[in-house]
Amino acid sequence: MSPHDHPLFKETMRDKPGLRTALKTWLLRHGQVFFYSLGQLWRAPVSMLMTAAVIGIALALPACLHVLLKNAQQISGGWDGGAKLSVFLKTTTSQEQAAKLHSELQQLAQVAQVQFISREQAIAEFKQHSGYGDAVAALGYNPLPYTLVITPVLQHSQPAALEQLVQTLRAYPAVDVVQLDQQWVKRLFAIMQIIARGIDVLGGMLALAVILIVGNTIRLAIQNRREEIVVIKLIGGTDAFIRRPFLYTGFWYGLAGGGIALLLVYSVVWLLAGPVEHLAGLYQTPLRLQSLDAATMLFVLASSILLGLLGSWLAVGRHLREIEPR
Repeated sequence: MSPHDHPLFKETMRDKPGLRTALKTWLLRHGQVFFYSLGQLWRAPVSMLMTAAVIGIALALPACLHVLLKNAQQISGGWDGGAKLSVFLKTTTSQEQAAKLHSELQQLAQVAQVQFISREQAIAEFKQHSGYGDAVAALGYNPLPYTLVITPVLQHSQPAALEQLVQTLRAYPAVDVVQLDQQWVKRLFAIMQIIARGIDVLGGMLALAVILIVGNTIRLAIQNRREEIVVIKLIGGTDAFIRRPFLYTGFWYGLAGGGIALLLVYSVVWLLAGPVEHLAGLYQTPLRLQSLDAATMLFVLASSILLGLLGSWLAVGRHLREIEPR
């Protein structure tokens, strides 16, 4: 028997037109409700924009704080006040050995810059700034060693990476002491972590506020269409059919709120860009304030849409059960 004559094959071929028709009908119904819900909102633009603006402001606040924190981390790591290591060589190290070590350290991936300070330069600076110039001159010799001041790259400015770099430097035979004031670095990153955690908590609270805002808006829409919902249930309309336009309404609120949030974030960055660049110029550090990247923008939009759908779903699920034909 040919495979085309098999009963299962014939049954499958008979079902395919029905499946295609059902899928086409499903897409058509969703497309109709998609634009119908947008049309309903468009008929009351002021109310729609006010609700979307409240959602946008709620989402823009943690997004702005995220941008400011990201730029603060960049600034703290990029200024000359960042973490630096002072490497004091042994007093028996010659100038040629110190110069060779200087070249070797410049090749390390963790090192951004190495400043070489000769013994003569070190003693001159010590006499100038310490106030003990006469006492040093009375010694009759230079007790200070060659010194290398190392600036690590930004990616290795965190405490754990700095500690690893210190251990690497101490392994060199010519190195006597590696000095790093790591306490302020740990405090700085601890403060950054607290701020980041605070932004996450604030974002969660404002996300809950968005859900409540959308839920309350959908609740009012359900109450305004109560009689229409009763009629639909009387003629056999399912809860899924009734729920669909309200879910798309939540989708539109979320999308509009996310768009407004991104617009607010870019406005804040634009307003702060000039003063921040001026402040960076005072520290002789070229700096351009960074805004949201593409991934974060998509995350904000997706989160806003999901919050809108969730708020709509919860409101419809709760209030739809209370509306039954008598």
